[in-house]
Amino acid sequence: QVQLVESGGGLVQAGASLRLSCVASGRTFSSYVMGWFRQAPGKEREFVAAISRPGISTYYADSVKGRFTISRDNAKNTVYLQMNSLKPEDTAVYYCAADREVYRSSDYYSQYEYDYWGQGTQVTVSS
Repeated sequence: QVQLVESGGGLVQAGASLRLSCVASGRTFSSYVMGWFRQAPGKEREFVAAISRPGISTYYADSVKGRFTISRDNAKNTVYLQMNSLKPEDTAVYYCAADREVYRSSDYYSQYEYDYWGQGTQVTVSS
């Protein structure tokens, strides 16, 4: 089992940048696929980005492609989400997620494939 703790959220103006971090407990972090999801008020939780176990393959939602970058440091048990050129529509609670059993590329995008979730960190982008 793994526990996830996100940090780095905040209130910023449109066009600004933020970097979210998610630290995982345990000694098997490198065996987990990691993802970021977000949920805006009144909306369903949606996929943002995901990264493979060694960090070689990355996946992005079309809405963030070119602006957000996911990365991981397996030595630090940490996954990051660098968010640039933030827009008001990026406002949401951002969740870190992990799973050991994700293998197909299509599965990286589905929240139902991830068994472990953090508590979330709020990102608010003002116009």
